[in-house]
Amino acid sequence: MSDRRRFIKHAGSVLTGAGLATTLPNYAWGIVRRDGARPQIQQGLQFGDVNANQGIVWSRSDRPARMWVDYSYTPSFHQFETLRGPYALATSDHTARIDLQGLQPDRQVYVRVRFQDLSNERVMSAPVQGSFTTAPHNNSRSLHFLWSGDTAGQGYGINPDIGGMRIYRSMLNESPDFFIHSGDTIYADGPISATQTAENGQVWRNIVTEDVSKVAETLGEFRGRYKYNMLDENVLAFNRSVPQIWQWDDHEVVNNWSSAKDLTEDSRFSEKNIPALVARASTAFLEYSPMRPFSAVEQSRVYRKISHGPLLDLFVIDMRSYRGPNSDNQQVKPGPETAFLGHDQLHWLQQSLLQSTATWKVIAADMPIGLLVPDGDDKFENLANGDGEPVGRELEMAQLLRFIKRNSIHNLVWLTADVHYCAAHKYSPENAVFKDFNPFWEFVAGPLNAGAFGPNKLDNTFGPEVVFHKYPPGPNYSPLSGFQFYGDIKIDQESQQLTASLKDIDGKEVFSQRLDPVPALD
Repeated sequence: MSDRRRFIKHAGSVLTGAGLATTLPNYAWGIVRRDGARPQIQQGLQFGDVNANQGIVWSRSDRPARMWVDYSYTPSFHQFETLRGPYALATSDHTARIDLQGLQPDRQVYVRVRFQDLSNERVMSAPVQGSFTTAPHNNSRSLHFLWSGDTAGQGYGINPDIGGMRIYRSMLNESPDFFIHSGDTIYADGPISATQTAENGQVWRNIVTEDVSKVAETLGEFRGRYKYNMLDENVLAFNRSVPQIWQWDDHEVVNNWSSAKDLTEDSRFSEKNIPALVARASTAFLEYSPMRPFSAVEQSRVYRKISHGPLLDLFVIDMRSYRGPNSDNQQVKPGPETAFLGHDQLHWLQQSLLQSTATWKVIAADMPIGLLVPDGDDKFENLANGDGEPVGRELEMAQLLRFIKRNSIHNLVWLTADVHYCAAHKYSPENAVFKDFNPFWEFVAGPLNAGAFGPNKLDNTFGPEVVFHKYPPGPNYSPLSGFQFYGDIKIDQESQQLTASLKDIDGKEVFSQRLDPVPALD
């Protein structure tokens, strides 16, 4: 078999359909209509869940079309392979994705996407281009990635007066290997108006679309939230250059949602059925996230492991989908009401950590462990529920931390967002009521473009110590105040040290902590 035929055979697969690498018909490269009469790619492209040999390519047409993807290891596309992708139909809001497979490790991959009009197959869209770097297969280089959460919350959307969501430009300037979006990728329950009053009487001005002018209830309105974020040029530029790893939290649906959520008295919603909202919201999330479906049976599964060579295994967890109802969180025995990760996910995480041989095991969580996050006056949104022995949802965390200690699993770091300020927490058994665990660090970053708050109160069950935090002088400060943050992780190839930094909206470092790995036992 020739090298070219072998490359085509292993070049990639399509998530729907036969998934064969192929050659685009010659006639289809001809553009026979004026620009506005051919498919438009208004949302650009995204990359996601990249590892050493795979990477998701996502894009969206404005009409029924077929996706075609070229990829190359040279920016000139002097040599490239073409993949015939899935159809982009109204059933998926004209979104489409391909899972590139058989990629070479530690290589820059250049991607070009077009859409072929289904009403006239001779008509192609103009191409959109981007690139990403695959993970190293061995310890060939250092790693660098970012994380944060909370986009377009509290009515703070795209403000043209300040250049839009400019924190995305600051993150792009870091040239990271990848970015973890820690949840609240949209604020479906937060209407965005043309103007609103920010701190000190300042006027915040938004770009507004019909879909974001009210709370999202229909599938189209949930979809519209994702399209809104992609109106921002900073976001589009970031998406085409930085592969992402998405997880979700509550605002993809509605604030603090669980099976206990009651919208009866919320006049903003005509749809009061939480399961119906969750179904529509999760459909839109899966359509717009550059995420690899876990399987045909469990396409909506968010928790997953993504490896980046011997230095890093990343464990993305889901603290939303399997939780019991938000309650007073004081149950003394495990049961359905104390679920936070749920039995299956907890077992998966324990076994995946146990099997990991990577130096660093990073857990990407959508909520902090030891901060109190209330849900109204008598319920808790988080697992933390006040000082004392583990009860309620804390029982799961105690089980996990005990398992980690007893199986000598070292070099764990937790990364999260959610609370709209940045912080570094050190968890130590000597400061804790529950003591059967090894010390670990948790770093909190956010928001990306939303109201800033903080700080939250600590729960001493697992002994968190605030080593650093930065937050605004009052609640709901706009991005104008500068209290927007992202996190930065660097893992050094030689020393294997991990350095966690917290940075502001302009990329200025406000905190840094270097961690030495515990050597692996022979």
